[in-house]
Amino acid sequence: MASFPPRVNEKEIVRSRTIGELLAPAAPFDKKCGRENWTVAFAPDGSYFAWSQGHRTVKLVPWSQCLKNFLLHGTKNITNSSSLRLSRQNSDGGQKNKPREHIIDCGDIVWSLAFGSSVPEKQSRCVNIEWHRFRFGQDQLLLATGLNNGRIKIWDVYTGKLLLNLVDHTEVVRDLTFAPDGSLILVSASRDKTLRVWDLKDDGNMMKVLRGHQNWVYSCAFSPDSSMLCSVGASKAVFLWDMDKYTMIQKLEGHHHDVVACDFSPDGALLATASYDTRVYIWDPHTGDILMEFGHLFPPPTPIFAGGANDRWVRSVSFSHDGLHVASLADDKMVRFWRIDEDYPVQVAPLSNGLCCAFSTDGSVLAAGTHDGSVYFWATPRHVPSLQHLCRMSIRRVMPTQEVQGLPIPSKVLEFLSYRI
Repeated sequence: MASFPPRVNEKEIVRSRTIGELLAPAAPFDKKCGRENWTVAFAPDGSYFAWSQGHRTVKLVPWSQCLKNFLLHGTKNITNSSSLRLSRQNSDGGQKNKPREHIIDCGDIVWSLAFGSSVPEKQSRCVNIEWHRFRFGQDQLLLATGLNNGRIKIWDVYTGKLLLNLVDHTEVVRDLTFAPDGSLILVSASRDKTLRVWDLKDDGNMMKVLRGHQNWVYSCAFSPDSSMLCSVGASKAVFLWDMDKYTMIQKLEGHHHDVVACDFSPDGALLATASYDTRVYIWDPHTGDILMEFGHLFPPPTPIFAGGANDRWVRSVSFSHDGLHVASLADDKMVRFWRIDEDYPVQVAPLSNGLCCAFSTDGSVLAAGTHDGSVYFWATPRHVPSLQHLCRMSIRRVMPTQEVQGLPIPSKVLEFLSYRI
């Protein structure tokens, strides 16, 4: 296992270029609590960006229009004024087929967001598929919102209308993730210690309850082929689930504090997890091995110190779509960009009170949400992937580690394909 503490002088690290800001409106007597931006999300096709503004509100903006506004008006963008401008633009009848901005009142504090897109040929897993309230077309784009009261609301992104209200969790819905295969299978993670599997093509029928966590579940993520689910929560373990059989595959041990975020690499060969123990681990989800460690405190803390209030809690982690870069967000007021083959952050950016982060669909921008309901955007590290890496990703999309290790090829090539070098 490679251990990568942040030992390089900060002056030697490149500062990320700020792309823009979306600042949440704040009245003088607004409560401080309830304004948190717990989640940001990009639509799979890159058409929309969504974030929770706090106070029950979710903002949906056309991403291309958002980038254009940053170029025209500078980095700062107060969401009230942009809403007024875009709503006027979209009131014209000729704009109906174009992405439109929506402000959604979800009725309770929003803790989680996820976009889901439909693929018509992907059938519902339900046996009785003779009649459904909704027939999702090829261009269907949905937004799921997880609420403080345990409900999940499903919205039509293009119209802003409420489609479904899923009721079964008894506590906060802390995270949501759609299967990437277009099946509209949704998994929710909750403080009620469970994960629940919903089939939106079957009118939101709850298919399965995944039990195993002994405390709050903070985050969940599908593998790119939708066969595996990772979930993490208020414990030191990382849970892996078989999503064909809905059974637990294994628990990964190694963190020294609560694990709060997880994300798979785009080829499914790697899994990143973030913990309050000041570390991001990169795992091989097929073998359970820790391949890399990105430390946010140097020297690395002892297990006892890492398991307490160490002022370097890592809040969020996200894998870039190039499969080479990982972004992390910690309590030391820094966003870090890491390369999976480097022993220090390749770029950094200042951010106070950060809570969540996500890469844009094309990987060129990182968005991060904060305690006050605002969002900040940075240009991500630019790097042309090598032909070897592109070939490795192509192979790993279809071959797990065990199959790769059985190939009759030189050991150095095996190590490269297994991300061991």
